[in-house]
Amino acid sequence: MTGEISNLSRPASGHLYLTLKDSEAQLKAVIWRSTAARLKFQLNDGLDVVVHGKLTIYAKQGSYQLVIDRVEPKGVGALELAFRQLKEKLQRLGWFAEERKKALPRFPRRIGLVTSATGAAIRDMLRIIPRRWPAADILLCPVPVQGDSAAPQIADAIRLLNQAQAVDVMIVGRGGGSLEDLWAFNEEVVAAAIFQSQIPVISAVGHEVDFTIADFVADRRAATPSEAAEIVVPDQGEIRSLVSTRLRHLTVRVHERLGAARKQLAQLAQRRVLRQPLSYIRELEQRLDQLGDRARRAIRVRLDRSRARMDRDGGQLGSLSPLNVLGRGYSLTRKAASPKLLRSAVDVSVGEQIVTRLCHGELTSRVESVSKEASKDGQVP
Repeated sequence: MTGEISNLSRPASGHLYLTLKDSEAQLKAVIWRSTAARLKFQLNDGLDVVVHGKLTIYAKQGSYQLVIDRVEPKGVGALELAFRQLKEKLQRLGWFAEERKKALPRFPRRIGLVTSATGAAIRDMLRIIPRRWPAADILLCPVPVQGDSAAPQIADAIRLLNQAQAVDVMIVGRGGGSLEDLWAFNEEVVAAAIFQSQIPVISAVGHEVDFTIADFVADRRAATPSEAAEIVVPDQGEIRSLVSTRLRHLTVRVHERLGAARKQLAQLAQRRVLRQPLSYIRELEQRLDQLGDRARRAIRVRLDRSRARMDRDGGQLGSLSPLNVLGRGYSLTRKAASPKLLRSAVDVSVGEQIVTRLCHGELTSRVESVSKEASKDGQVP
């Protein structure tokens, strides 16, 4: 029968209780825990479903109840709906964001393969990787890639490689198949292990047209396992060619630099300072002697000028010295008790002792009289 889910409840028991309704009627239904655990998609109110089950009577309420043992979404397969629901959920959580994806190592030393130990996928990868890059070691973690137990074992292998830090990068995948065959790589447990991995993960599931949840979460998606083997390692032929090209360019540059250095060295060798180093020193010594002579002459001239100026200034000072006047019959008089020269008779009193400085010697005398006026010819009367 078909109907729309409403009044869905999920008690702690794990059973699901709901009501199926259409435009004309409604019927209560239950999905026991064992059946609910096998559902690939999430039930929610408003979802149209096709169900199969057994009609029973719920004695406690005296009403009919449908015990559902199989349920499918109407108009779309159960796996397709589960894929859409999980994709939308993880998209909201940011698990597909480009900024969280890790870069792949350029030259991996150890590569982990999480896949089946048998099948075309492992054979292709074991053939391509050693051919492209023999230096890489390969560590196989064999796991089932389909069936109910596949998803948990794939997730465990991813976590084990991370715990052991045994590889630089890992490829998680399998060959092609139906949606049911690839379903292990659409399980949330595998997506969580890839999201939490500290080691870069390449997802390689199915063929080019197949997309799984693992592809969106992984750091890099490969359309096929063979493409993953080509992505994970560089091609030794290309690297050898690149190294050879770079070596040629480096050799040319080294020769160019050496040629320029030789030319510069030859030019330096032609310089006089290198060809006749002592001659340059002798020139410097001669120049130093010349500068010394010029300095000595300049010093003598400056000294002569200074002496002449001192003599001139000394003569001028001597002509102005009051001591020179004494030689012409003049004298200097001061009180005996003071160094100040007398300029007027009114500056002394009768009886004071005075000292007179002559050209030769001094006289000490006492004032007998004082005349405050001088004669017209400058003589004291």
